[in-house]
Amino acid sequence: MSKIQKLLSGRTDQIDYEKILKDYPWVVKKGQNCILSPDSDGLLCGLFMSTYLNWQIKGFYDGKVMLLDKNISAKDCVFLDMEIFRKDIKSVGHHMVQFNKKKKPLNWDNYKNCIQPNNFRDYDGYKDFRLKYPLATIHLLIGIVGSKIKLKVPESSICPLLYVDGVFKNLFSYPENCIDWLRYLKAETNRNELYDIFFNKHYSVYNLMLALQDFFAQISEISENKNGNDKIKISNSKGELINLKIRGNICELSEEEREKSEKFLKILSELTTWDYKKQNWQWNDLKIFQFKKGSIKPNNRNFKEMISKKPISWAMTSGLAIEYTLDNKNILLK
Repeated sequence: MSKIQKLLSGRTDQIDYEKILKDYPWVVKKGQNCILSPDSDGLLCGLFMSTYLNWQIKGFYDGKVMLLDKNISAKDCVFLDMEIFRKDIKSVGHHMVQFNKKKKPLNWDNYKNCIQPNNFRDYDGYKDFRLKYPLATIHLLIGIVGSKIKLKVPESSICPLLYVDGVFKNLFSYPENCIDWLRYLKAETNRNELYDIFFNKHYSVYNLMLALQDFFAQISEISENKNGNDKIKISNSKGELINLKIRGNICELSEEEREKSEKFLKILSELTTWDYKKQNWQWNDLKIFQFKKGSIKPNNRNFKEMISKKPISWAMTSGLAIEYTLDNKNILLK
């Protein structure tokens, strides 16, 4: 028996969708404002929630920079595909955020409005990093929203829903963990729309490779720059603003970046049949907020010190680093 099989041995817990809907009723409330991570997972979440619940996409946050409709406040939005460490802000994410479950910070209830699968299972980076959630936020939302309303998951949507966040790689690299999480999410029952994605009869392994090859080709043809066509780039690795037309502290995406982003959204929309409702997406009159980034080596002392700085978000990206974001001006609560 492998080490991960030993870690997973005897686990029978499953997600309680009814309890989630009771504890977080806002996740299926129609017409909510939301802020997305600007990658393929965040964009799929935006398309999905806009289609089924008429959510309004009011901005983007990449961990360094936030662009937000100048007429609203971040505390009046739901953050999708990220965890916000503030009691009064709603968020949905899937990253590893807990370092040591035996040394929880006293203010851990700052996540009380955060839907987070690793936290639901009390997984931490210290003991459970290899058991962390291996899918994407969109799969979690499909499970939750699909427990309340009937969804459509056509065959054509399977490819982008396996592509997002490299899920297709995780399925073959970490099969034990993926199988356990699919069991946890109740994907094995055909009453759950996740069944149509992960237990479909449409693709052999070879046919899936062909479908992914075609999808990669579509993405690469979006612009001359073959890389980064599956995300909206609003800052570089240094946190410097890029691809924006700025007037004072108000901006919009550059024409090239917006065109590229909309082409990708339309590819996703066509394949998933989730409508790209252009009127639901805020592309201009966006206020700019820049945050301070930091990184620590994961250990109890460093984690405690990081928490003392009151970060708004962070993620344990590997066993060697936790990257975090500070909001020294309390921008999110204004």
